[in-house]
Amino acid sequence: MTDFSRRQLLAGSAAVAALAAMPARAQTGDAQSDVTPDLSGKAILITGCSSGFGYLGALHYARLGAKVFATMRNLPRPEGEELEQIARDEGLDIRVIGIDVLDNEQVLRGVSAAERELRGGLDVLINNAGIGISGPVEVQDPRATELIFDTNVHGYHRMARAVLPGMREKGSGQIFAISSQLGRVIVPGAGHYSATKFAVEAMFEQLAYELVPHNIEVTIIQPGGYPTEVWVNRNIYTGQLAERTPERLLAAYPQLTGGMGTEDGSGRTADPLDVPRAIAEIIAMEPGTRPLRRAVSGGSIPQEAINRVMRETQIGWLGESGYGPWIRAAQD
Repeated sequence: MTDFSRRQLLAGSAAVAALAAMPARAQTGDAQSDVTPDLSGKAILITGCSSGFGYLGALHYARLGAKVFATMRNLPRPEGEELEQIARDEGLDIRVIGIDVLDNEQVLRGVSAAERELRGGLDVLINNAGIGISGPVEVQDPRATELIFDTNVHGYHRMARAVLPGMREKGSGQIFAISSQLGRVIVPGAGHYSATKFAVEAMFEQLAYELVPHNIEVTIIQPGGYPTEVWVNRNIYTGQLAERTPERLLAAYPQLTGGMGTEDGSGRTADPLDVPRAIAEIIAMEPGTRPLRRAVSGGSIPQEAINRVMRETQIGWLGESGYGPWIRAAQD
C-alpha cells in the first residue's frame, strides 16, 4: 500500500477548520457554504436528467460555469429539448446525450462522445438515474427485482467503469453516487429500494478507498424525501407490479399493498435544488477536503448516527493496516 494521505497532503488544517465553521444553509450532515461556487472549467456528466435532481442539477452546474453533459434515455424527448432551449436562451454550455444506463453500449458511446468533445477525461460523474418500486419483499417478482437492481446498482457500476479510464489518465476526477436515507435505514414496504441503495453505499465507499492512489474522489449523497418525478415513475412501475401479482399474495400484506401504485409524495415541500446545491459546493471544494458522504434533507437525517459509527468502525478496523492510508484518506 502507498504510504500517504491525500487529504493530509492537499488540505491544510486551517482550510479544514474554515470549512467546518461555515454556516449550514440546508439541513445537511456537513456544513455548507453561503458562497456561490464557481464551477468554471469543470466538465460534468450527469445521468437521469429528464427530471428531478438530474434536470435541476444540469441547469444549476451550467449556470455556475460548468460544461454539462446531460444524459437521459429515449431521446429525442421534450425534456431534452427543454434543456437545450434553456441553454440557448441563457448561453449555457449544456450538451444533451442519450444514455440508458441499462445498456452498456449506450453507456460507452455516450461517455466516449463526451470525452471526444473534451479531448480527454471528464472531471465529474454524477450517478443519478434511478427508480423505485414499492411493496413487500415477497411481492417483488424477478422482473421487478432485476429492473431495480439493474438500474440503481448495475447502472451506477457501468457508468463508473466507463469514466474511470479517462479520469485515471488525467490523474484526477470526482464521482458522485446519489444514494438515499434509505441506503442506511429501512422502511417496510419500500420493495428492494433500500437493498439497492445499501449496495450503492458499499460499492462507492469501496471505490473511494481504491481510487485514492489515482487522486479520484468519491462522494455518496444521501437525500431525504423530495417532491420530484420519482413518485410518478415509481407509481408506474409499482402499479404494473401490483397488476401482475396474484391477489392471494397481495392479500397477505394488506397494510403494505393497498396503496401500491398510488403514492404521490404529498406533504413533501423541501426544495429539490438542495441536492444540486450540495453537490456543486462539494465540487468546488479543494481536492482532499471533500466528504465521503453528504446527507441532504428538508427534514430529519436519521442516518447520521449510522454514518458516524460506520466511519469509526472502518478506521478502527483497518486504519492501522496496510489499507490504512487509503481508508483514512477517504474518511477523514
